[in-house]
Amino acid sequence: MKTLSVLTLCLVVLMVTAFPFERKGASPTGGAAKEKRVHYAARDDVNIIAHGLLQLGQNLKEHVDKTKGQMRDIFAKLKAFNRTMAELRNESQRQQEEGENMKARAMQMDREGQLLNVTGELREKVEEMQKEKKTMNERMSRLEERVDSMLQGHMSTGARNSSDARNIQHMVETQNRRIDDLVERIRLQQEKLDKQNMRIRTLQSQIQQSGQRPSPRSSSSSTEGPAQSGAEGQQRDSPLEMATDCHELFLRGETTSGVYSLQPIDSEPFNVLCEMTADGGWTVIQRRQDGSVDFDQLWQAYEKGFGSLNGEFWLGLKNIHAIAKNSSYILNIKFSDWGDDSASVRFPFELGGRETNYSLLIQEAVTTDTLESSLTTDSALAVPFSTRDQDNDRKVDINCAKHLSGGWWFSNCGRSNLNGRYFQSPPPKQRHQRKQGIFWKTWRGRYYPLKSSIMLIAPAAITKS
Repeated sequence: MKTLSVLTLCLVVLMVTAFPFERKGASPTGGAAKEKRVHYAARDDVNIIAHGLLQLGQNLKEHVDKTKGQMRDIFAKLKAFNRTMAELRNESQRQQEEGENMKARAMQMDREGQLLNVTGELREKVEEMQKEKKTMNERMSRLEERVDSMLQGHMSTGARNSSDARNIQHMVETQNRRIDDLVERIRLQQEKLDKQNMRIRTLQSQIQQSGQRPSPRSSSSSTEGPAQSGAEGQQRDSPLEMATDCHELFLRGETTSGVYSLQPIDSEPFNVLCEMTADGGWTVIQRRQDGSVDFDQLWQAYEKGFGSLNGEFWLGLKNIHAIAKNSSYILNIKFSDWGDDSASVRFPFELGGRETNYSLLIQEAVTTDTLESSLTTDSALAVPFSTRDQDNDRKVDINCAKHLSGGWWFSNCGRSNLNGRYFQSPPPKQRHQRKQGIFWKTWRGRYYPLKSSIMLIAPAAITKS
């Protein structure tokens, strides 16, 4: 600012000296001499101004250099500040992830503690029942002694023998019933205790395995559900391993039918509908009940699955194969007609993979029912799956899936099709329309559209339990 003031002052002096004015009445000679002096004075002023401008430029250069240095320092400090903020942000995110992991582990430990408490209560109940059983045995022994003494007394006296004997027999029968009830209660409690112990051992082994896994930050996996509506698309990192089928869930203590998540070996997780019975858990692979879902789908849909687990659905050939590929499984088929009569049939089966077009091999039926298989004419041959856009049936001149409707294991076009069109009662009168419906030839015939069907699978061991 000071330098600019000096420059302005010099410019004013230059203007004043460069254009001098003459006084009135001056002699011509004196005027010429003055003009000469003014001319020289203006040149000196220009030199002064030039010198000032050079000094001003120097000062400006020094000021600019100093300002550049200050700007570089400021930018360096800003970069350091940004790096510090990024590190703080990463550290905060890491702390948050560790907090979530600790919270998940704490919840798991709480569940394990609850299971241990339940197991302890069951043990106490079993011990109480065993004590009660021991007391009942002692009472029975005393009662038998009284009976013997009473019988001996009656034999010696011969009085009231018949009436007392009936009373004693009634007492003995009552005690026997009470003992039988007690033994049954003990058996049921023991079964529950065994299931809880198995579940605890499973949880403990999974917790031990989770301690050996890499941290969630170093590995993650995304999963895609099959055809279930609302299936999650992201697999949660949890110390619990998913079951491979519904029967495994049953063995872990799950006894309520409903939708669960499974993850078979070498497969992504997906949701299924489990039907829990007294014998075990069954995985539902198909359900028809009201015609709300169109089953006349192409190969890709039948391979992936479609429909809703809350209504009608097809689980998907890929998912069915993932469940049943590693062990022996039972296929349980149930169907009903419009008179509310029902039937069912069970078969041991094997299902091939994509390279065999998911060929189905049905073995000898395990039921004593006269309802024979309508899936194949030859139990020694596997039947590939067919759709209208991928004809794999054994009919050379006809595409059974296109001629009928839906995808199925067609050995020919006339034995069964539980994925056909759904007809409300009464069925259509035209025969060529009825043959496109849901039918099982060996139960209600070729041209009777069924009301409902459901297909379930479970390990073969379920029939031995």
